[in-house]
Amino acid sequence: MGPHGHNVGKKQKGAKNFWKTLNRLIKFMNPWKWSFIIVFIFAIGSVIFQIKAPKILGKATTVIYDGIIKGYQEIKLGQHLTSYPIDFTKIKNILITVAIMYIVSAMLSFIQQIIMARVSQKIVYKLRKELKAKMQRLPISYYDTHENGDIMSRAINDMDNIAGTLQQSLTQLVTSIVTFVGVFFMMLSISWKLTLIACITIPLGLIVVAIVAPKSQRFFAEQQKSLGIINNHVEENYAGHTIVKTFNKEEKTITEFEEENKRYYKSSWKAQFISGFIMPLMNLVKNIGYILVAVVGGIQVSKGQITLGNVQAFLQYVNQFTQPITQIANIANTIQATVASAERIFNVLDEPEMTQPDALPAEQKLQDFKIAFDHVKFGYGDELLMKDFNMKIHEGQKIAIVGPTGAGKTTLINLLERFYDIKEGAIRLNGDDVRSLSREKLREHFSMVLQDTWLFTGTIYDNIKYGRENATKEEIIAAAKAAHVDTFVRQLPDGYQTILNEDATNISQGQRQLLTIARAFLADPDILILDEATSSVDTRTEILIQRAMEDLLKGRTSFVVAHRLSTIRDADDIIVMDHGAIVETGNHDNLMKQDGFYADLYNSQFAH
Repeated sequence: MGPHGHNVGKKQKGAKNFWKTLNRLIKFMNPWKWSFIIVFIFAIGSVIFQIKAPKILGKATTVIYDGIIKGYQEIKLGQHLTSYPIDFTKIKNILITVAIMYIVSAMLSFIQQIIMARVSQKIVYKLRKELKAKMQRLPISYYDTHENGDIMSRAINDMDNIAGTLQQSLTQLVTSIVTFVGVFFMMLSISWKLTLIACITIPLGLIVVAIVAPKSQRFFAEQQKSLGIINNHVEENYAGHTIVKTFNKEEKTITEFEEENKRYYKSSWKAQFISGFIMPLMNLVKNIGYILVAVVGGIQVSKGQITLGNVQAFLQYVNQFTQPITQIANIANTIQATVASAERIFNVLDEPEMTQPDALPAEQKLQDFKIAFDHVKFGYGDELLMKDFNMKIHEGQKIAIVGPTGAGKTTLINLLERFYDIKEGAIRLNGDDVRSLSREKLREHFSMVLQDTWLFTGTIYDNIKYGRENATKEEIIAAAKAAHVDTFVRQLPDGYQTILNEDATNISQGQRQLLTIARAFLADPDILILDEATSSVDTRTEILIQRAMEDLLKGRTSFVVAHRLSTIRDADDIIVMDHGAIVETGNHDNLMKQDGFYADLYNSQFAH
């Protein structure tokens, strides 16, 4: 018992619809039903051979005992014996039989473990594959409303729970049940009186499990919660160690850590202390039954009511009798957690997917326009942010999107690429309603260069190539040169084969931005979406980025999310947003003449 690394900070909860989820999980595993049947047969066979062995082995003890008693009686009658009349041939045959049974039991157990390991991995592979495919079909709204940690937990922790249960706990459950039932009948076949005495210990064992286990689980949950907080604390302070030092918060941070560490220590100590009682108490219960059986069995042997070998076998069965009860109780908790994990995964698989391209009625295409917003209505939930937005954009035009932080500039971009679908009206690309195109086909026309650069762990070459996978080396180098990347890359020791680390922190912010521009050059899209923020880079790099962006914009339709309004005075049209809604549209001169929201925004940036 205890926390596992991959479940840090996660408190296991039961499934809301246990039987429904369990039934669905069983149906999911249906293609492998014959493998499960074989595994269960092998598991049952392994247990049967194992539990029958002590009774057969007991016959050897009986043979030895009978030989000694017979020899003792012959000595009393005055006969001279050189050895006791023990049938060693019979003992040898018994030992060979028992050895064969144990070997067969081990082989059956080994084979069923191999089959179960293979089957469990196949099931989880299929489930993980379906989850991954589903994640690709989920709308952006799902990611907006679910934390990354929760999604990662479902894809990794919950999958691991299911794999672990299928590989270990499921066969262990069958083995425990068969062992318990088998041992009970073997004891019953030896002596119903001794079986009755042994059964007295069952309620005591159940009381131990029922009282101690829940208490230890509660403390383990607190332990995991504290561990999660500690990990979060360490991660936050490691990531922001420069800020912590700058504001002289080292002592405060250490004090907070020590306080949480003490809480973790207390809950951990209690969890281990309480759970440490389970095995000693179960051993005490087992030993009570063992002593009672030994005493009563000894009396019965002396009266000739039972053989010594059967008492020996019975005592071995008593040792095995209480163990399955503890195992079944632990496995029941594991299965509860596993079904809860399966429910979390199935919940994702049941989420509504992005709509497929619609078979829209043929309309008169507006071929003169690259993009057209045609009476667009959009909002999150019932509240409309865009109530009747219209705009026609010619090929090669530059459209700026401006507004304060949180105004909804990203929302407009999301609509263009169909991360969200509009409520009414239409957005047209080359005259076609974008809803009539597949998202993949639609997004082939777009490329994005955002302020928050996204680069993956890999070479600079591969990061640029991400823009177009089938690009040649010459095309990749040409794109790098166009984006002013080639110069700084060739100064690096490994050049284009330089490995970018996590978050690409081994190159500067400006260099990261230039790499994303190079990627966009390589993609060679019809339409560009640019976030032109360069506030976090030096002046020289800013000039390079501006030049690269200007070159990238040539001959292309573009949407520029503007932060400094001086950079978009030459835009063909400006969309002004506030609180999610479009409040003004027009070019710079017209908007300044209106003396409205845009004019206030523009003047506020240049007020002294």
